[in-house]
Amino acid sequence: MQKQTILYTSKLDALIAVAKRLSMYETEQNMDSEEFFHRYNQGLLSDDVLFVEWANDYQHYLALHKELSQKLNYVAA
Repeated sequence: MQKQTILYTSKLDALIAVAKRLSMYETEQNMDSEEFFHRYNQGLLSDDVLFVEWANDYQHYLALHKELSQKLNYVAA
């Protein structure tokens, strides 16, 4: 599988795109991302390419969400 780089025009666009991918994983695997990530970090799931990508997307989502939330809180203060 060839790695693909996607450039977004804003952090919000990136967050939306990652959230859509997470929704796809959750539907396919019948598990929410938080539960998946907990199980994955506990070593209860394999290092299948799908799971590695899902874990990376979830970490990216958390980082983007934190960054945008902090910016919104700063603006609101």
